[in-house]
Amino acid sequence: MSLYGMMRTGSSGMNAQASRLSTVADNIANSSTTGYKTASTEFSSLLLSATGGSYNSGAVESDIRYAISNQGALTYTSSDTDLAINGNGFFVVQGADGQPFMTRAGSFVPNADGELVNAAGYKLLGYPYTTEPPTPVVNGFNGLVPVTVGSNSLIATPSTLGSFSANLDELSDIVDTSAGALTPGTAAAGDTPVFTHKSSVKAYDSLGGEVLVDLYFTKTADNTWEVAMYNSADADPTSGGFPYSSDPLALDADMTTTPPTVGTETAMTLTFDGAGQILSSDIGGTTITNDPDLTANPDFANLGKVNLADVSGIAGLTLDLSEMSNYKYDFTIQGATVNGNAPSQVDKVQIDNDGTVFAQYQNGDLIPVYRVAMANVQSPDELSVISGNIYAQSADSGVVILGFPGSSGLGSITSGALESSNVDLAEELTKMIESQRTYTANSKVFQTGADLLDVLVNLKR
Repeated sequence: MSLYGMMRTGSSGMNAQASRLSTVADNIANSSTTGYKTASTEFSSLLLSATGGSYNSGAVESDIRYAISNQGALTYTSSDTDLAINGNGFFVVQGADGQPFMTRAGSFVPNADGELVNAAGYKLLGYPYTTEPPTPVVNGFNGLVPVTVGSNSLIATPSTLGSFSANLDELSDIVDTSAGALTPGTAAAGDTPVFTHKSSVKAYDSLGGEVLVDLYFTKTADNTWEVAMYNSADADPTSGGFPYSSDPLALDADMTTTPPTVGTETAMTLTFDGAGQILSSDIGGTTITNDPDLTANPDFANLGKVNLADVSGIAGLTLDLSEMSNYKYDFTIQGATVNGNAPSQVDKVQIDNDGTVFAQYQNGDLIPVYRVAMANVQSPDELSVISGNIYAQSADSGVVILGFPGSSGLGSITSGALESSNVDLAEELTKMIESQRTYTANSKVFQTGADLLDVLVNLKR
């Protein structure tokens, strides 16, 4: 037996327990840190070969691990920008140097520029909403920008897309145009035509001004309806309708230009089948049938859609009427939506479970502006841990894969909540007592080796 080896073994044991006590101290200190993950010290033995009946004591190897995949309890707060992940995944954040990292610490607040920043100073990243919902770059951070929720400037968004759905009463009388009756689609400024149903939708011009578009539906034959539109600002002030001081709005079926080109037609024809469902739409001879076979009918996606190209102050509005119906029932509006908003400041933000960040304006409009990105790896517990409760990809963690909350195995986001530390104080205090006793025992081994070495030295005296 080597006395020096015995002392080195005792020293190794003390160093290992000192590492364990260090992780215990860190865990206890961060037991109230949002999103903190418990660190632990794992031990493995290092054996030396024994020869000729002589045993050589080895040492203890220690390895630091983090329980990153273990979720902490959710605690609820009064802030809408406090975010917690319920399930797998990490927020993608950005440091001052622009480098992206991952974190579970979601205590975000707006900074001076309106960017959402957590307690460690890292900015939350997401994909901006444009005309279409964003799509993630699965294997990279391209396209991510800091989520900005504050704005001191007025924001106005012109309308570009809208939809209108209603039931047109099939029991209504047919307007007989063969006897010279004018319909809204064939009328001109100053005329008072005959129509069956009327409604209006609100849109916004490029300066945020409200523009009302009056929609007129006229039954011209069984299962056949004419649709015409007017600028409500040109209506007779006493009647609120006809006679208008302007012609019907020009309509166009061409969906390929942005903004839409100015059309020459003043009416759209909707034809329904015997079951009350839309069969075809026609604008100036451009007929689109309800046939979802895109090979035979490549324009099927534009069924019931019409471009309004000359509404005052609007660069181009596409209105979707494909959900209209024709039952023997009263004229009933089922829904209408038009994007855009009037000039208004952002009042507050709302964040949905799927990560969509909505800006709620003072006028009550709710506009999607970002979608929070989430990341995950094959082995979260093998991520590199960096100061500030953030993580980076390592050689053992696997590659980073991006997605959105609630998809591809990723958890959902809970707004107004934070993920607590997953530290168990009772367990940590138990570890502390164990390590203290084990450290003392290892020190006794070292001390015994030193005493025996003194005996050996004294043999020469």
